[in-house]
Amino acid sequence: MLFQLFRIQQWYKNLLIFLPLVFAGFLGDIGSVFLTIVGFLALCLMSSTNYILNDILDRKKDQLHAEKRNRPIASGKVSTPAATFLAVILAVISLIIAFFLSELFFVLLLIFFLLTQLYSLYFKEELFADIIFISTNFVLRAMAGSFILNIRLSPWLIICTFFLSLFIVVGKRKADLAFLKTDANKHKRVLQAYEEKITHTLMIIATTALLLSYSLYSFLSIYPQLIYSLPFALYVILRYFYICEANTSIARHPEQFYKDIRLLLGILAWGALLILLIYFL
Repeated sequence: MLFQLFRIQQWYKNLLIFLPLVFAGFLGDIGSVFLTIVGFLALCLMSSTNYILNDILDRKKDQLHAEKRNRPIASGKVSTPAATFLAVILAVISLIIAFFLSELFFVLLLIFFLLTQLYSLYFKEELFADIIFISTNFVLRAMAGSFILNIRLSPWLIICTFFLSLFIVVGKRKADLAFLKTDANKHKRVLQAYEEKITHTLMIIATTALLLSYSLYSFLSIYPQLIYSLPFALYVILRYFYICEANTSIARHPEQFYKDIRLLLGILAWGALLILLIYFL
């Protein structure tokens, strides 16, 4: 039951730490891969710390949610003191690992923790600030890979990651609103402000920004051949846009992207093409 607090299914977000490794051309360097994997572990432990603390703060609201009421703390299966102790242990282990990897990575993990707590305590109920905070934390995950390997931090990494996360988060807000309906305000007051018209407009803005940022990166980066990956990127982005507009469970749980076979195949084809263009052409 304690392991359910870790929300391992959410660790997919931390895969962003591998982006600098891949796009810097270090995928074939065993040492760099090992360091990034260790950093991924530290980031996952800190993420789980944040999830546990968030579940403690939201335990009463989660009890009113059709899905979240079954979480360990909300259901009463794990006590608050036990969950707090576990969160502290995970945070300490995470920071110790980070300290030995890189001082910048250590500082970044502290910032990641502090921003998440600010979000949980206040900004999660602030219209627009909530999605910006979440998107910023996605960017920090990607930046971590650069700090661990001590390589130049590309502005394209920041821009593309930010709009990718904004795209996903807005889709989740839209799907949550459709799922909770009149009970949305009981779970998150901010959802009441995210009316259908607003979320639809935000989806268009996020989609456009993501497409433009990736298009510019593929044309202006040190890998101009990435321009050939645009059709694949366009398909994946539009497919996920459709999933969000349809308010499916995947939009509420992006980690379940594999349930849509077309989206899965599109992502695999896009990823394979990126490796081909970066490392073999």
